[in-house]
Amino acid sequence: MKILINLPRKVLVSALTLSAAVAAFGVTAPSATAQEVTLKLHTFLPPVANPVKTFMIPWIEKVQKESNGRIKVQGYWAQQLGGKPPQLADQVKDGVVDIVWTLPGYTPGRFPKTEVFELPFVHRNARSTTLALQDFFDKHLTDEYKDFHMLLPHAQQGFLFQTKFPVTKFEDLKDRKLRAPTRVGVWMLEEMGSVGIGLPLPQIPSALSKGVVEGVLLPYEIAPAVKTQDLVSYFTDLAQPTPRLSTSIFTYLMNKASYDKLPPDLKTVIDNNARHSIAEWAGQNWEDIEVPGRKVVESKKKNKFSTLSEAETNKLRALQKPVAERWFAEMKKIGVDGPALMADAEALVKKYDEKNM
Repeated sequence: MKILINLPRKVLVSALTLSAAVAAFGVTAPSATAQEVTLKLHTFLPPVANPVKTFMIPWIEKVQKESNGRIKVQGYWAQQLGGKPPQLADQVKDGVVDIVWTLPGYTPGRFPKTEVFELPFVHRNARSTTLALQDFFDKHLTDEYKDFHMLLPHAQQGFLFQTKFPVTKFEDLKDRKLRAPTRVGVWMLEEMGSVGIGLPLPQIPSALSKGVVEGVLLPYEIAPAVKTQDLVSYFTDLAQPTPRLSTSIFTYLMNKASYDKLPPDLKTVIDNNARHSIAEWAGQNWEDIEVPGRKVVESKKKNKFSTLSEAETNKLRALQKPVAERWFAEMKKIGVDGPALMADAEALVKKYDEKNM
């Protein structure tokens, strides 16, 4: 059957010309499957923050390049689309945005099994904990994140004390008002005799300026984003071999429907830039960005740096048991074997610790 027989002459000529071009030069009309998508990424960090500059923006560029520009990711920084940091998980779950970078600890009790890596001294460094998290997620956390498409759970390098007062011994922390990002962090501070206050990162500058807190638990990499190099003067690590008390766990979450509606080839691009495929990069990145963060802090002559003695560090290490037992009790309430989870997390971190490889 000749399907063009009744077409007007001009249309028929154009159609035949196009067919000739296809035959002669291999020109193909755009495929119906060459779908383009724009994804909205939302987070609480400003664009000048090290995690944005060294990970999120490079991740966006990588995804866009590998999709030949068919996936466009628009970053919205510093809660630009509204809401507060604890609302980010619901924003991506409900489809208000497509991707968020946030802390599970901002919504206490919502992702309880993830907290095991935030218990004192379970964490060693960003790389080993981030790699361990991928295996742990596959084994233990899929139900905890069933409402999301997980792009990456990861860790930062870990906390040191950033305070307005010198910390040379355990007793210096007693009755001091200190900020922690999660409920496990608050529990640690309470065991030290401090007044533990849970605050999202963007509230730190105001809280330090107004005296709501006298110090914070943070890594160096985030100091420039919240101005602790200006707002406190004392930076205290723990003794080796574990110089950081604990860490925060972060999650890169995608809306399930946003992922599910992608064509197969674009799902592959996302998959190639998620979880096990990028864990090594992410973990190493969070180790590396401690260096420029510390340089900013060191640029202020007023700032002083110290390391707790081994004896004082061991006093803090003794806090692991009561904090862990408190977490075990919370796990028992929801029918979870907390000690088994902790043993598994510690074994995985040890497995991936570069010192043991």
